[in-house]
Amino acid sequence: MSAIIECKNLTHYYGQRKIYENLSFEVPQGRILGLLGKNGTGKTTTINILSGYLQPHSGECRIFGENIQTMNPALRRNIGLLLEGHVQYQFMNITQIEKFYASFYPGQWKKEAYYDLMNKLKVAPVQRISRMSNGQRSQVALGLILAQNPELLILDDFSLGLDPGYRRLFVDYLRDYARSENKTVFLTSHIIQDMERLIDDCIIMDYGSILIQQPIETLMKGLRKYTCTVPEGYQPQLPVTCYHPAVIRQTLETYSFLPPSDVEGLLKENQVPFTGLQHENVSLEDAFIGLTAVSYTHLTLPTILRV
Repeated sequence: MSAIIECKNLTHYYGQRKIYENLSFEVPQGRILGLLGKNGTGKTTTINILSGYLQPHSGECRIFGENIQTMNPALRRNIGLLLEGHVQYQFMNITQIEKFYASFYPGQWKKEAYYDLMNKLKVAPVQRISRMSNGQRSQVALGLILAQNPELLILDDFSLGLDPGYRRLFVDYLRDYARSENKTVFLTSHIIQDMERLIDDCIIMDYGSILIQQPIETLMKGLRKYTCTVPEGYQPQLPVTCYHPAVIRQTLETYSFLPPSDVEGLLKENQVPFTGLQHENVSLEDAFIGLTAVSYTHLTLPTILRV
């Protein structure tokens, strides 16, 4: 299976602040890959590099085998890009904007994909873009991208502004469309539950590096959440194979890819005074929290800014 996206040794700074160094990953053809990370870890930076809007400090990003910075415009037409649902020409209605964009893609345009999505979202053909919510505008933008019929879709916050019911409908539609048409998709979202229903593979980023890159099925089957009871005030010291151990009200909690017998052995080997070791499978959201040690009590204003 050939790689549609190949990023090698990407390094980028904003001023003196390092976003990441020597970041490398690939996205195989026909796969849906989700990029997860806390605010400030470089998700939007990666999207901007993939789209060609941002040149990294060093390293290379190749799409369809060509450097994105010097890609032939004819080949670039095979990339559909959604950046936070931006739609121009908001004075137009649903039908007018489809006809306008169709003129730029002769022989390539598939209006059925656009109108199919609009029908599923119950958007009237005469509804003006300017009178839509941000979530509806986001889906109009995505419908236009689907009609463009690109081989690669790069979607940043693809479900932004949609309520839960429409999000699920749209996620299922996008998944079925991408798989039936053998499209490659690279996407981000702040709503991890949506990602779990949609993606084949995931990359979980921490500050400056990739923590995990693997099929979501492998991640969900392999990672477990472990809990046990420890004395009050105990501070655990465990190997790196146990991710971010923490004690809350005498309950030790950690995440690991190791089987239960190995974790029990590690606890004993490290002389942890525990009782009642239990384990459970995790959701993608739990996996993300466990692997990145998300703690909302430590958020400060600068971490809210998107990078």
